[in-house]
Amino acid sequence: MDNFRFERLSDKIEICISEEHRFGTDAFLLTYFTQYKKNDLVCDLGTGCGIIPLLMARHHPPKKIYAIDIQKQAIEQLSLSLNKNKIDYIEPICADLKDLWNGASVGQFSLVTCNPPYKAYNAGIESEMTAQRIARHEILCDINDVCKASSRLLKYGGRLCICNRPERLGDVIFAMKQNDIEPKRLRFVCKNPDSPAWLFLIEGKKGSKPFMKVEPQFYTQGENGYSEELNKIYGMRE
Repeated sequence: MDNFRFERLSDKIEICISEEHRFGTDAFLLTYFTQYKKNDLVCDLGTGCGIIPLLMARHHPPKKIYAIDIQKQAIEQLSLSLNKNKIDYIEPICADLKDLWNGASVGQFSLVTCNPPYKAYNAGIESEMTAQRIARHEILCDINDVCKASSRLLKYGGRLCICNRPERLGDVIFAMKQNDIEPKRLRFVCKNPDSPAWLFLIEGKKGSKPFMKVEPQFYTQGENGYSEELNKIYGMRE
């Protein structure tokens, strides 16, 4: 399509983006937070343009990543990226996460990731563009749907890693616990030490016992622009 264009993520990885399906800093932060491993079986729910799987592809990628989205254009963009980069271990699937998909490896995934819609349905001003409304508002799925699907996909001890806005923290923790996923790690993201958090990153484990570690805050800004930690994330290469 005319509005598709490619953007470089690393020396060898490019991603197809459009006005409807793009990415932001939160995708980099979430990918980094997951601490994914080469032997992980990963499912990325609501993958959009596939930014999280493609970021994983930059450096010691997992053995297999399923990238799920209900929107056909998102899957089309990811397919174009995979063809351009000659990647065969990421499988794009157009499906509703509430129903999963035929042949889904239920109970076998070691890691599920999701950058979900941040705003509850009818909360705030909704974007006019349908794709953006779906990405930003809980129109086609809510946080409980994400946690329910993740619980079905994860093996015992498997991890769910998601990000969201601080005002949704209570909703996220409640949804995790309702679906047998115990919150284990939490990290807040701030611009600098004087600013409030604008994002949180959380990891839950299926079937785990209660105990959550709150990690040091992540600062995105330093004295001369991006913080050292954010520069590290942006600069990761194969």
